[in-house]
This record gives sequence, structure tokens and C-alpha cells, in this order.
Amino acid sequence: MTLNQESFIKKIVKGGLDKLVVNFLNIPSTPFHIIISYLDIYDKMNLVKNMNLMNHEKHYNTLNHYYRHKYQKKVYKIPLNGGFTCPNIDGTVATGGCTFCSFMGSGDFAGNKREPLKTQFENIKEMMQMKWNDGYYIAYFQANTNTHAPLERLKELYEEAITLDPNIVMLSIGTRPDSLPLDVLDYLEDLNKRMPIQIELGLQTIHEKTSDLINRAHDLKCFDDAVKALRKRNIEVVVHVINGLPYETKEMMIETIKHVNTLDIQGIKIHMLHLMEKTKMGYDYKKNPWPLLSLEDYVDITVDQILWLRKDIIIHRLTGDAPSKMLIAPTWTKKKFVVTNEIDKKLRALKLYQGDYYEKYTHH
Repeated sequence: MTLNQESFIKKIVKGGLDKLVVNFLNIPSTPFHIIISYLDIYDKMNLVKNMNLMNHEKHYNTLNHYYRHKYQKKVYKIPLNGGFTCPNIDGTVATGGCTFCSFMGSGDFAGNKREPLKTQFENIKEMMQMKWNDGYYIAYFQANTNTHAPLERLKELYEEAITLDPNIVMLSIGTRPDSLPLDVLDYLEDLNKRMPIQIELGLQTIHEKTSDLINRAHDLKCFDDAVKALRKRNIEVVVHVINGLPYETKEMMIETIKHVNTLDIQGIKIHMLHLMEKTKMGYDYKKNPWPLLSLEDYVDITVDQILWLRKDIIIHRLTGDAPSKMLIAPTWTKKKFVVTNEIDKKLRALKLYQGDYYEKYTHH
């Protein structure tokens, strides 16, 4: 083995292969071409060194597998309501809010904002424990824009939230990219050193025409800059996108994923569009309906998005929830397990995994 080859192997080993592999690679007599072949097999088997979470059943990195791998226990979110509003509701940047969003600020299953955080947490925890009696918790500020308040108010809420239970392992905060001023970013950086922070950022689409139609009231550069600012401070970022927004094509939805790949993000939530009562979009649809995605359309698009998504990104969800009494359409979205099962079946039939298209067709 030449010095350059030896240096190459040491660099890979330093990256963190398991002990068995390290021992194998360190045998001086092992021919270089055999080492390279072994590394190639190892890479294909593990897909991503730190995220070897795919298997025969799930051909993508699921959040459940990731948390079980990281914490060795079930981890579930407790959605809290801090009583926030949004900057595109209160006039800070716009009025009316996102046209798809419910009056509960997409926190339809969060706690009651009129109750103290402790009461909200305990009530939802009790419901969770009916299904899982042992695990860790993530305190999740979900409804509306959860950084849209003075810093002192944020500190008050966040500091309380991380002490609600000794088994809380993370604080997750849903917000918009235009609601992260410098003082809030600096505080989150400090808090992240005491309790892991995860920021969930709404993107929905990269396409300006759609974004204007749904009244997002921020541009793509604003989103990209917010991701960079958070990652500069070592804060984990999870991106939300919506499939089936009015007049978007499959190609447009895949372009959104391709853009997400260019950003330093750690997780993604892919939602289908829900048309709900008491929303502007729901009202517009009932007045003048447009074609919606069928279950088959959604599965086809989402599978391709998974194949284009970088392998290191954790998929937090592939479906969404809407209160049954408020849902106008599409009604197939009520069957969450049917949706995920169909996605799993198609990936298995294709014998493809998350990121396969990205690695095959993207020039790195």
C-alpha cells in the first residue's frame, strides 16, 4: 500500500467505522483493492455512517428509528400552545395568514392556550401514556409562530418548558424564517448548550407564484438565510413542505426537495395539503374547486421526493393530520397508515432507497 493509499484509509477510519472494520482495515497485508471493495460494500450496507436506519420495511430514515437509535427509548412530542400569533396575521409583514392555515395556527392538536404549560403538558402526556408508558419527551411549541414575541416572553416560556418533566430531552419550536431576529438567535444558541433545540421552519414551496398565492409573505432568500443563521449556531433545523398546493405540478414539488438538498438541514416533514373549514383556501375551493391529488398521485410524488432527498436527512413525517370535522378534502388523508403503507410498498417494489436518485443524478 502506498503512503497516499494508507493516508486515505486512515482518514476513512478516523471518520468512525466500527471496531471490527477498523481492525480489518489495519491489517498491513490486506491488499488496497480489497479494502476499497470492502469499504464500497460497507457504504452500500450502511448508506450513511451515522444514519444507518433504513431496512427492508422502511427504505428511508424515519424519525422513530432515529430517536430509538439515539436515545434507546421511544421519544414523543408533547405539543404545547404558547398563545402566539403570526407576523402575517397581525400585520407585522401581512394580514390574513397563510390561506391553508386553520384558526388554531396549524396547532390543531396542541394544548389549550388558556391553560398553563404544566397543565397542557400533563394532560397530553397522560394521553400519550395510554399508548406508550415509557419514554422520553420533546416539548413542542407548535401553534402559530413560536418566536414571534419579545425576547423576555420567549425566555419565560422556553425556560419553563424545558423544566416541565425530567424526561424532556429536547425543545422543538415551530416558526417562520422571518421571525428569527438576532437577539432571539443568540438566545437560542445559548439555550441549545443547555437543552438540545430543534427549529421547525415552514417552507412549503420554493415557487414564488405559489408562495404569493397562499400568502406566505416571505421569499426564498429569507428562508435560506434563516437556515444558515441557525446552522451557524449549531441549531438543528427541520423543514416543512406541502404537496398538492394549488396548481403545482409533480416537477415543481420535486424541485422544492432538490432545493432543500442544497441546505444544511437535519430533518424534513412532508405534508399533503388539507383543505379545511374556516380557512381562506377552503372557502375558495368550495366556491371554485380545482383538481386535488389522489392517493395514487400523492404516493407517486412522495416516493420520488424520497428518492431525490439526501440520505442523511431524517424524515419526520410523510403525512399530516387535520381534525375530521374540519376537513373538506381530500378525504383519503384520514387514512394515515394506508398512505404510509402505500409509500413503503412502492419503495420496496422499486427496490430503491432514500437518496438513490440524488446520488445517481446529482453531480457533487
